[in-house]
Amino acid sequence: MVNIKINGMECAVAEGTTVLEAARAKGIRIPTLCWLKGTNEIGACRICVVESKGTGKLLASCVYPVSKADEGREFLTHSPNVLESRKTTLELLLSDHDKKCLSCDRSGKCDFQDLCRSLGVDDDERFEGARNQYEIDDSALHMYRDNNKCINCRRCVAECGVTQGVGVIGANDRGFRTNIGCAFDMDLAESACVSCGQCINVCPTGALSEKDNTKEVWAALGDPEKVVVVQTAPAVRASIGEAFGFPMGTPVQGKLAAALRQLGFKAVFDTNFGADLTVMEEATELLQRVQNKGVLPMITSCSPGWVRYCEAYYPELIPNLSSCKSPQQMTGATIKTYWAKKMNVEPSKIVSVSVMPCVAKKFEISRLDQKGQGEYPDMDISITTRELAKMLDKAGIRFAELEECVFDSPIGSGTGAAVIFGATGGVMEAALRTAVWKLTGESKDSPVEFKEVRGTKGIKYAEYDVGGTKVKVAVASGLANAKKICDEIKKGESDLHFVEVMACPGGCVNGGGQIFVPSDTRNFTDIKAERAKALYTLDEGNKVSRKSHESPEIKQLYDEFLGEPGSHKAHEILHTSYRKSRGIK
Repeated sequence: MVNIKINGMECAVAEGTTVLEAARAKGIRIPTLCWLKGTNEIGACRICVVESKGTGKLLASCVYPVSKADEGREFLTHSPNVLESRKTTLELLLSDHDKKCLSCDRSGKCDFQDLCRSLGVDDDERFEGARNQYEIDDSALHMYRDNNKCINCRRCVAECGVTQGVGVIGANDRGFRTNIGCAFDMDLAESACVSCGQCINVCPTGALSEKDNTKEVWAALGDPEKVVVVQTAPAVRASIGEAFGFPMGTPVQGKLAAALRQLGFKAVFDTNFGADLTVMEEATELLQRVQNKGVLPMITSCSPGWVRYCEAYYPELIPNLSSCKSPQQMTGATIKTYWAKKMNVEPSKIVSVSVMPCVAKKFEISRLDQKGQGEYPDMDISITTRELAKMLDKAGIRFAELEECVFDSPIGSGTGAAVIFGATGGVMEAALRTAVWKLTGESKDSPVEFKEVRGTKGIKYAEYDVGGTKVKVAVASGLANAKKICDEIKKGESDLHFVEVMACPGGCVNGGGQIFVPSDTRNFTDIKAERAKALYTLDEGNKVSRKSHESPEIKQLYDEFLGEPGSHKAHEILHTSYRKSRGIK
């Protein structure tokens, strides 16, 4: 331990502890901008500086580890020198920044804006001079980059390279002309970006954002000739409440259904139905592969970011991907076939909208082989949790005051197995609940909880004895972790049967389209775990069942329309194909 002082307070800390962490332990928040704990610890922006008392030296607290040499030293976190340095840094950054805050997507949720406000920075152009001007890169389907708002913090670069192991963006040029982009100034759509959107989540300004598709939704809702329906993913109900004052991890599915109804959708469906449907098809496919010596391990295909990653970086593993569409696409395909027929609605008149925690879903709806039957795409428009929050705000809907309601039936109920799809390990656990039933024929007393695959750890392995059959499984979240499992499989070092991969760390609860979280919260709160709690709470309290194969609506769908899981008709409507590719146009 090393004895130091922070603003006059005695503080004993373990050697190697940063001054930033030591101050926080004393209840003092030191502001940061470029720092992302465990990902982007580079001390570049200098917003977090503290003063070494007696020397006048300013030190970057996020990367300054306390050592024995600091015994007895005092650090000042808000001395006049510190405050002036932080303000000057912000003014310099602001001098080369697009100041159109009122029209910015991040206004009111911008770390840079918050710091400027708290340190009294105004737009007085103290450092007026040359400014860089950049063209907005909106080439990709899912997002855009506006470097006129970029402050070169490199958080997006670290998230893409370190957390996701993709690394399609970095610093181009040098000095005053330094800017973030793809190699050789390539458009994002031409790169091997996987559309995960994690770079958007960590951006402290409005330089990165998803493509806004709300105008298309408003236009459809205002068209009397269209039947506009909506579905919402499991993870959305674990996050959207944050935009309206609910604590992180509060499940708000009843208010979510009510809010969507208030917006004017003709029918409000639950993607949990599609998740249950995915379990039925996926569990059937897995057992067929095991029994018929098919390609193993079978790898889940629910995450479009992961599918893109596999197609671009591990095309040799494409045969390992489950042929099942994602729950979004399965729900969409069911709406335009089964529901349309049942309700006597012409599919051409249906506008099917999804609310997803994921920006990659915007790309997924345009993929080839995503038409359930005929000429109509499974999905028409996909918006993020953030976009829905903006729509509700625009419509003046007081979310917190809404009376809870239920989703429309059919395609309106889901089991506990379905709702945990939004957390890493959830797809695996849901599939195991049904695979055990399929292998043993027992449902009532078959296991429900497979806790070994739960939790936010990046990679989890487990082995289960299912009716005398040893089933070895693995779960990975975050593509850097997926890479490790892919390499094992590629080298022939794996004896796994089933692998779940989610592109986003922690799964969909931490998707690239979820509600923005301030950097200070992101760095010191396990967002993934807090939001996942909401889903496991809903699973435990589910009144339908905690197993997909026990869903009355799923049974009805197969009895009336599909026949049985894995049938020819089910394959036509609910399964897809993949292909080696690079760009994401």
